[in-house]
Amino acid sequence: MNTIDFRRHLHRNPEPALAEQAAMAFISEQLDALSIEHCPIARTGILARIEGRRGNAKRCVVLRASIGADAVCELTGAEWASQQQGVMHSHGCDCNAAVLFGVLKRLQANRDFEGTLLALFQPGGGDCVEGAKIVLEENPFADYDVAAVVAQCLDSDLDLGRLGFCPGKFIPSLDRMRFVVKGGNSVVAAADLILRIDAFRSDVCAVATCSVRTCGKEDCSPERVTIEGTMRVLNEGLRSRLKEMIAHAAEEIDYKYDVEIDAEIEDCVPCVDNNPHLSYEAMLLADSLGFEVEDLEERTSIDDFGCYAQRYPSLLYSVGVGRESGSVGSAMFLPDERAIEVGEEFMTELALSILNK
Repeated sequence: MNTIDFRRHLHRNPEPALAEQAAMAFISEQLDALSIEHCPIARTGILARIEGRRGNAKRCVVLRASIGADAVCELTGAEWASQQQGVMHSHGCDCNAAVLFGVLKRLQANRDFEGTLLALFQPGGGDCVEGAKIVLEENPFADYDVAAVVAQCLDSDLDLGRLGFCPGKFIPSLDRMRFVVKGGNSVVAAADLILRIDAFRSDVCAVATCSVRTCGKEDCSPERVTIEGTMRVLNEGLRSRLKEMIAHAAEEIDYKYDVEIDAEIEDCVPCVDNNPHLSYEAMLLADSLGFEVEDLEERTSIDDFGCYAQRYPSLLYSVGVGRESGSVGSAMFLPDERAIEVGEEFMTELALSILNK
């Protein structure tokens, strides 16, 4: 199967994040056809392995692509549009998985490289941030010397075929906030808390209230108000201090209005902190191969790749699909499939460059 057909199959048959049983079976079938060694991981993921003919087999590069879809109703009208109502690959995970499949095909056909290539088809993706944690709980790379963990994401702000890099902090951490305000002054106290939370918003952190719910009737004041929101920060030190400041603000309002506030701030994922040395090496390689390279600013998107970056030298870079593809994450996102060949070629060369170093 070629990479375009591989991608279109996944796109037609999307599955919610962490429930990718059919995708797992399909990928396993395609890897079997190529005689590529692989095993299940993290319940609905696949970890493939190709050992090079030279060097230390314990030294490896891990290539990662998520395979989960999003709760989005597709409106592209493409021939290969989603056949599952309300589920769509709106972040391009299908394309990233196709790129990874293409890299495996190339290296299985020519294993003249050092070390071992590991290819991780990871559960989750898009707005789901649990997949990487589930993978790492199994500690699948414990027996290897991991030289790098590498992944790509699609970027409609980049022209088709351009590669974008951001050494260092790239994508912020994500934490989910939940406050339950209980008492006779719950509405007023909740309103004050929302304003206090909003005041923490700045150029270096994004704090947002996403939903407010009450359980009262129109003619009486509710005894309970639930507030939910998110916090995104690029600096881990600031992230820790901000949690303390928000918790302290909740305590002050609790006392001020004589209410009870249950505050919970859930750690979701750390920020994606690209290894600078690995980033600059990749940029030089891309330039030497004739790819157009662009420096990227920090993003406000979500990605659980930061979980790998906390443990191993890691790099997440962008592959341009052009503005004509629509906005990543939207119901109209229809990426230019020519970007798959670009991604496949560069990821293959980058993996070989790191392994053969």
